[in-house]
Amino acid sequence: MAEIPITPHLSIDDSEIELTSIRAQGSGGQNVNKVANAIHLRFDIGASSLPESCKTRLLNLRDQRISNDGVLVIKAQEFRSLEQNREAALERLIALIRAALVVPRQRRPTKPTLASRKRRLETKQRQARTKALRRKPDE
Repeated sequence: MAEIPITPHLSIDDSEIELTSIRAQGSGGQNVNKVANAIHLRFDIGASSLPESCKTRLLNLRDQRISNDGVLVIKAQEFRSLEQNREAALERLIALIRAALVVPRQRRPTKPTLASRKRRLETKQRQARTKALRRKPDE
């Protein structure tokens, strides 16, 4: 069992990742019809050893690669070699997990300044004058 490092303090076991080799789609000549060189990577977020906060952020992502069951599916087929596609799929998984580890900053609500409110009203008045000039004069 090998560990896949995510950060210096966090790693996941490779038994949590299911890798399946499949045939790649698209053009590629005879090679694409004979060799299964694309990779399907499946990672069950709920059953993983990730921290709960990271799991929650991953599951809340509006990502089409995450199924309703909480399984992340990554398909890598950009390279001709199976090993390169395997590495590419793992890199994408690691990048996604690292992005979910970042805690978003809390938004502190602020009020508009007096100057910005003044500018907004002046712009509205200027726009109203411009539109008033476009109207036909009253007879």
